[in-house]
Amino acid sequence: MTWILGIESSCDDTGIAVLHVTEEGRVEVHANVVSSQFELHERYGGVVPELATRAHLQNMIPVVEEALHRAGKRGTEIDVIAVTKGPGLIGALLIGVQLAKSLAYVWGCDLVGVNHLEGHIESIFLEEGAPERFPFIGLLVSGGHTCLYRIDDHCDVQLLGATHDDAAGEAFEKAAKMMALPYLGGPKIDRHAKSGNKEAYAFPRPMLHKGLDFSFSGLKTSFRQTLESLDCLDTPPEGELLADLCASFQEAIVEVLWRKSLRAAKQEGLDTIAVIGGVAANSRLREVFAEGAQKEGLSVSLPSRQYCTDNGAMIACAGYRHWQAGARDDLYLNASTRQALRGIRGGSRARPKQS
Repeated sequence: MTWILGIESSCDDTGIAVLHVTEEGRVEVHANVVSSQFELHERYGGVVPELATRAHLQNMIPVVEEALHRAGKRGTEIDVIAVTKGPGLIGALLIGVQLAKSLAYVWGCDLVGVNHLEGHIESIFLEEGAPERFPFIGLLVSGGHTCLYRIDDHCDVQLLGATHDDAAGEAFEKAAKMMALPYLGGPKIDRHAKSGNKEAYAFPRPMLHKGLDFSFSGLKTSFRQTLESLDCLDTPPEGELLADLCASFQEAIVEVLWRKSLRAAKQEGLDTIAVIGGVAANSRLREVFAEGAQKEGLSVSLPSRQYCTDNGAMIACAGYRHWQAGARDDLYLNASTRQALRGIRGGSRARPKQS
């Protein structure tokens, strides 16, 4: 039996979790505490790195204490501390890494640095509904990343395709800003799109028939041009117009994500697709992937919404996998804004966009 403390601080959420892995290898989440900085950054329309770092410094220890309390554990009972070491905001990452090293020293437990992207991949294994077997296709789609992977094992990942420019989540946020929607823009577009006509505007599907890489900059430009033609840059759209714009823009992104994922599954001869990352919480995406998978005879795995966004549980799970494989870090562990996935093989021309 192994107890793992996971620490996530790559951006603006302080996430601490306590996981227990049974002798049979079953992962149990005993605590998953997230301290959000949403209200702090909302007034600025986006994350302010210096403010995020200060907030992590204030929140980190109280959130660790809360997670341990919920799990009913003492720090000295923890076997492994897993911490996000990158990619992300360097100041925010350093707060988490320094705390992890201090706690590992004081508690006398092992330390494992984790790539944030690995954490998202492992989020699919935190609850029921995970892929039943390896290998499978993994679509990681968030504010900073849009990548397709062939996942052969927990520590064996091959990059198949990635964005050449904007990530899908970034495109959602920029489109929301053009329409003067408040931060966070992606969920706002999702909500307005529910009452809109997804066929009202014919936005392009970039690189739809070109391999497994992505590009969303052209879609973003087309969206701006449409707003200009509607005189909606100075006077933001409202009502039915807003709903139709949101639905049409969202549909373009979701269709590209689904079609590319399907192509990857067919190319690799696999029957399972897992979707992870913040954009995996999008309701239309979940609907399209579920319907498409049923039609194509595939299986789709999506984490519940609490595990789509950044959290400590996914970091703890990823850390455990590497710890189990023999990985250990010493007290010289450092954070970095750029990180390559451990165990990655091969890959496409594009590389995951680093945030």
